Amino acid sequence: MNIKVCGVTTLKQLQQLDGLDIDFAGLIFFKQSPRYVGNKVTKEELTGADLDIKKVGVFVNAEYDEIMQITEDYELDIVQLNGDESPHLCEKVAAEIEVIKAFRIDNKSERSIDYMIAEYDEVCDYYLFDTASKELPGGSGEKFDWNKIAESKIEKPFFLSGGIAPDDAALVKKFRHPDFFGVDINSRFEKEPGVKDMALVLQFRHGLK
Repeated sequence: MNIKVCGVTTLKQLQQLDGLDIDFAGLIFFKQSPRYVGNKVTKEELTGADLDIKKVGVFVNAEYDEIMQITEDYELDIVQLNGDESPHLCEKVAAEIEVIKAFRIDNKSERSIDYMIAEYDEVCDYYLFDTASKELPGGSGEKFDWNKIAESKIEKPFFLSGGIAPDDAALVKKFRHPDFFGVDINSRFEKEPGVKDMALVLQFRHGLK
């Protein structure tokens, strides 16, 4: 089970997650986010660090040139597109680096997940499914109905996100889908926005074994 910890804002915490053998770390480059990393970790700090953890740059409706410049500056391993990016933009970015396309799931919507993702099937490497929020594109701390995914074909590796908490390890282990690739955790594992509680991350990691 792959684990992605999103909203990391310090080099120290990146190093700690690396030491816990966490697979992916999300670095948010959306200035309106309380977990914006662009003014907290310099590109020199990040590129000078010896890390095995995959660095995922999270963007929301950013332009192609901005995405690629930050990808180069911070030596990102993967780009996550968390807004309303077009399939065309996904395709352009995916020609240069692996792409996770995020989708916000509304329990009240009758649109199927297969319908939502259809246009993106050929233009990204992973999907991420998060809970729809009116305030921010991600980090709501709330779960959506996972049955919506269980009933979908998807046919691409995906991350499950949205309100996953430290005591949800057993629930995650019970979830079944042939393309289920990993979990994305964030706000429920924090002392404050952008400051992760490593004891909770470790507890969750052990719970998934």
